[in-house]
Amino acid sequence: MEQGELIPHLFRTEFRKITAVLCKYFGIGYIETAEDIAGETFLAAIETWPYNGIPPNPAAWLYTVAKNKARNYIQRNKNFYEKVAVAIKDQSTESYEQEIDLSSQNINDSQLQMLFAICHPSISTESQIGLALRILCGFGIEEIANALLTNKETINKRLSRAKEKLRLEKVAIEFPPEKEISKRLEPVLTTIYLLYNEGYYSESQNSILREELCMEAMRLTLLLLENEKTNLPAVNALYALMCFHASRFPARKTNNGEIILYQRQDETLWDQELILKGAYYLKQATQGTVLSKYHIEAGIAWWHTNKADTKEKWENILQLYNQLLQLEYSPVAALNRTFALSKANGKKEAIAEAEKLQLTNNHYYYTLLGELYMESDGKKAKQYFEKAISLARTTADKQTILKKIDDL
Repeated sequence: MEQGELIPHLFRTEFRKITAVLCKYFGIGYIETAEDIAGETFLAAIETWPYNGIPPNPAAWLYTVAKNKARNYIQRNKNFYEKVAVAIKDQSTESYEQEIDLSSQNINDSQLQMLFAICHPSISTESQIGLALRILCGFGIEEIANALLTNKETINKRLSRAKEKLRLEKVAIEFPPEKEISKRLEPVLTTIYLLYNEGYYSESQNSILREELCMEAMRLTLLLLENEKTNLPAVNALYALMCFHASRFPARKTNNGEIILYQRQDETLWDQELILKGAYYLKQATQGTVLSKYHIEAGIAWWHTNKADTKEKWENILQLYNQLLQLEYSPVAALNRTFALSKANGKKEAIAEAEKLQLTNNHYYYTLLGELYMESDGKKAKQYFEKAISLARTTADKQTILKKIDDL
């Protein structure tokens, strides 16, 4: 890898590791200090490597520099030293390099513990996602703003407030007690799930960024799976769900960023290895006794890996949506259930169910009604599609609906 590509690559993979370990070392109140030291470490690489050459082990070089900078920071800041030193068993300067443990085990543990910390209920879901992207995924502020379709100022304010809240709450960076793991895991999985959805259903035109969000969500889930304390059925189900969805990434959009609907996707482009991996983790998820929404959604996604338009397939999907809505109602799930109903029981029954939903501010609602009326009433279908266009926010969605009008 060329030097110009190596440092950005290492920033994405190592910044989060250094930051997580230093956050754990310093405490939740010093997140920005940890980020600053990690950032200064990469600045040192940018300034040094062009002249001295790339070191034999670039990651190890970064870890050593980060340790030294952390130690120098403590020595320079007496107040900081007095607050933190009480938590350090051996206060001698020589011990700091040993105390900052950048072993692979501690890196993984620190990232997981940080994940539990930033998913604390005292901060909003939006802030949890933002902190996860910043601290655990190594995203820059501009990248986060682009991913969440907002501006840098909003993201900076949101993250600053969240960090201050965590500091005031004195949130510990540690694994929850074993009896609380399942309960504390719920907001963690919600954050990862929403992070994945930000990528999979993103309205951003940046396809690389969109896929990176999904890959980062999958990486965080894999961290949970690799730890015996958090390798639980719901985590396996969530990972299976993400594998099934990610398998269709290559077939979901054209080179111009236009959406390719499921029925028109080239299934030869689907990643069969990811589908098999998803099936493995879905089987692992059946070992528990609690059925989560991730189990049901993964089941729905599994049926979608078979493109055949059979009655059996859609009847099974319909039953799964019925279960999902009983477990946790959402307008999106209700719309998707109505589509499955049209496939399983016919469009007449689906139209009656769809019109009961009255999701009048949702362009997907009018798009679905338009689809259901396409065969029986072209004029009505067109009216619904035109209403959907007026509510759609992205060019890609509008183009998709226009194609449906062309199909009338």
